[in-house]
Amino acid sequence: MSNIPDDLKYTAEHEWIRMEDGVAIVGITDYAQDALTDIVWIEFLADEGDAVEDNGSFASVESVKSVSDIYAPLAGTIVALNHDLQDAPEVINEDAYGSWIAKIELDDAGAVDGLLDAAGYAALIGE
Repeated sequence: MSNIPDDLKYTAEHEWIRMEDGVAIVGITDYAQDALTDIVWIEFLADEGDAVEDNGSFASVESVKSVSDIYAPLAGTIVALNHDLQDAPEVINEDAYGSWIAKIELDDAGAVDGLLDAAGYAALIGE
């Protein structure tokens, strides 16, 4: 059973979002991390200052099983990338919700209300 914190929003692509001062802090869910198994590499496909589209790929993670894209939950501008993950991607395996990947200033912060809540995400993954 996956850990699904109630205070976050979620996407159908298995990203979590925590809002702080109009900025979306984005990572991958415990469910995604578990499905990928051990994450061994992260690559940023966008840079700080780049605009991202709603559901646009901005990073990818490689595990021992596969490579998966990480998607922006909503349109906005990347204001920070967690470059520490490039040296230690395994921290996502240890704490998926404590390991953010990007911070995105959203074009419309109110649009986050349209994302899944914990109950909706649990239903999506069948829990």
